[in-house]
Amino acid sequence: MKYSELLEIWKETNLEFSEIILAQEMIETGRDPERVKENLRRLMNVILEESEKNIGKKFETLTGMTGDNGLKFYKHSPKMVSEFNHLATTVAISMGESNASMGRIVACPTAGSCGVVPGALYALKKTYNANEEDLLKSFIVGSGVGNVVANKATLSGAAGGCQAEIGTATAMASAILTYYFSKDPVKVGHAAALSFKSLMGLVCDPVGGFVEVPCVKRNGSAVNVAIICSEMALAGIESVIPFDEVVEAMYNVGKSLPESLRETGIGGIAGTKTAQQIVEKIKENWSKNT
Repeated sequence: MKYSELLEIWKETNLEFSEIILAQEMIETGRDPERVKENLRRLMNVILEESEKNIGKKFETLTGMTGDNGLKFYKHSPKMVSEFNHLATTVAISMGESNASMGRIVACPTAGSCGVVPGALYALKKTYNANEEDLLKSFIVGSGVGNVVANKATLSGAAGGCQAEIGTATAMASAILTYYFSKDPVKVGHAAALSFKSLMGLVCDPVGGFVEVPCVKRNGSAVNVAIICSEMALAGIESVIPFDEVVEAMYNVGKSLPESLRETGIGGIAGTKTAQQIVEKIKENWSKNT
């Protein structure tokens, strides 16, 4: 179902938007709405648990290209960003590094973009003392946005570039934030569209094919895109292009990207001289240890 169709149901019924999303899931898949809701509650609580456990932690990752960036940002006294942004960014980076060290994560929507939604949720919980039910409603709405993308386009970096992975995570996080503060599905659509448009065309270029560089720090940047796009939507700024059309555009852009820019570890940042040297050193170290 398109997002515009969900909006039409909401306008006609004025029901709680998260319940509309759950009902639509039942129509499409036959899954019991209450069971889906409780599954999403469980996933959300895992996200919050892992965020609390891992924020500012140092990790040992497979290649060593990352692992202490969350710690560095955690210890940093912000000069420009708010407490909210600082928390969200620290969690986003930390969860990305946890994933790179084989820690427990919720792929939301993918492993490579697993820090963006946790950053938004954790910052809401800690900064605004958000209760579980309000967070869950917002999380369901964010999940609904992700589901639209999954059904109408792709969540795969190999198929659509990083815009499909980190872009979708950013749209979801922005939707979560916007719904939490406004309960307005129209503004949610604008926030999600603005998020996607900000990251349109982003390539998937992991150095050596490992989900470490530039993936981890992209999570940190992306959660701030989600925050500012939500803030713009809350201020009444609208996306001229509707969310459904933005998703379609993202999909078309992704299909037009060359293979080298779709998770192959060949082009983009992965194709730089320094990246190639790093990969050679990793190979040398592994050969010595085997």
